[in-house]
Amino acid sequence: MKEIQNRLLSKSKATREDHFGRAICYVCIGMIIALVVCILYFITSRGIATFTQNHVNLWGFLTGSNWNPGAVDAHGNPEVGALPMIVTSFAVTVLSAIIATPFALGMAIFMSEIAGKKGTKYLQPVIELLVGIPSVVYGFIGLSVVVPIIRHMFGGTGFGILAGTIVLFVMVLPTITSLSVDSLKAVPMSYRQASLALGANRWQTIYKVILRTAAPGILTAVIFGMARAFGEALAVQMVIGNAILMPKNLVSPASTLTSKLTTDVGNTVMGTLPNNALWSLALILLFMSLFFNLLVRFIGKKGSIKK
Repeated sequence: MKEIQNRLLSKSKATREDHFGRAICYVCIGMIIALVVCILYFITSRGIATFTQNHVNLWGFLTGSNWNPGAVDAHGNPEVGALPMIVTSFAVTVLSAIIATPFALGMAIFMSEIAGKKGTKYLQPVIELLVGIPSVVYGFIGLSVVVPIIRHMFGGTGFGILAGTIVLFVMVLPTITSLSVDSLKAVPMSYRQASLALGANRWQTIYKVILRTAAPGILTAVIFGMARAFGEALAVQMVIGNAILMPKNLVSPASTLTSKLTTDVGNTVMGTLPNNALWSLALILLFMSLFFNLLVRFIGKKGSIKK
């Protein structure tokens, strides 16, 4: 009797394996949280050193148009104005998203509503191939093809926001397309059937029912594409011109936050003002990444409430 009672009260092998699996999951989650916290702390501590140690004015850093950390202006303040890079980063991001969204949405509608399984079978590998191409390949193609075409059509060097926008357009297209396809396929079939039963044709159903229902997911796809474009470094660096000037047009050389980081981060000494200023640029990129994530969560929350 006592032996039976001990067997009933003792933990089985399945229970021990379950506890062991839970422990591994908790350890992995803890490591991921610790890693994220360390990254946030490291970038933030380095980024604010420009303002706490080097006493650079925050407003002057965000609105200044001259970037030369090794020199000072007439008032004795370091020339660390990041406004041209911020403006250029937003310009290439917004323009590439504006150009890519109609193409991506058209492909998504075709794949989910028109082509059927056979069309998706051939188009999906093409999209996945575009995702898998390295950034340096996109940049090299842009440098070899896009820049000379722009130079021939508009004059100048060919480098600038327009070249960066075209390269980023191709890079963010598969991201927006894939997420938009998932959003369109998530619309319940009953919505389509009800619309057709009321006398609407296929295009009216797509425009008035499916797109409106999937709008939060499509907006999320566009924002993810913008986040990808805003953080892209190597491909943009190869076609943007890397001139820290306020962009006057789309075909004049400019520089983004990421391109400046990749070109100068290895040429500065840790702890000096030029290095701290670069970490401040990285901090701006971190804030923008957090902003895009919060915006995605907000749109997703609004979409779920609407449903």
